Amino acid sequence: MFYTIDILGTMAFAISGVLIAMEKRMDLFGILIIAFVTAVGGGTLRDLLIGDTPVSWMRDITFTYVIMGSAFLAILIKNYINYLRTSLFLFDTIGIGLYTVVGIEKGIHADLHPILCIALGTITASFGGVLRDILCNEIPVIFRKEIYATACILGGVTYFLLILAGVENDYIFMFAGLVVILVRLLAVKFKITLPSIYSKGN
Repeated sequence: MFYTIDILGTMAFAISGVLIAMEKRMDLFGILIIAFVTAVGGGTLRDLLIGDTPVSWMRDITFTYVIMGSAFLAILIKNYINYLRTSLFLFDTIGIGLYTVVGIEKGIHADLHPILCIALGTITASFGGVLRDILCNEIPVIFRKEIYATACILGGVTYFLLILAGVENDYIFMFAGLVVILVRLLAVKFKITLPSIYSKGN
């Protein structure tokens, strides 16, 4: 289950990278680079922080195949995607949900405190998107008012509450990931944002 979630998260983030790269009208090389950075950026930082080297995608060539396959698939079906922004949002949201639980599980295996596991899950879910947005000359979503990292944190808290409740691991993965996805979807649908420190006009 853990490996499957990792692969699915990689696919989702790779596709989200392709969509924003195509929106920026990059060439094929640029699209592949953005897909790769988006998919492995968070996991790379996570592995470096816990000293798990070589990082996971370097130890398993499957991740590279998955990223390339997902990128080419997204390019092939681009004509069937009417709204790139909507598609980008959906794949990005799925990605952060899946990668949050992957990062938390890695933190648990590294014997980290639950708070640090949640932080690691949030980094895993967010950092690839940060790199993607910076390379595409966008302000990263995590630095704006949108509910993004907060959704990851709530999913992380749910993860450990379910552990305390004695729920099976497979269900914990699913429920915690779904919490992240649902919080993000509901926040956007109902325009729920974090408070701004700036007054209007400033």
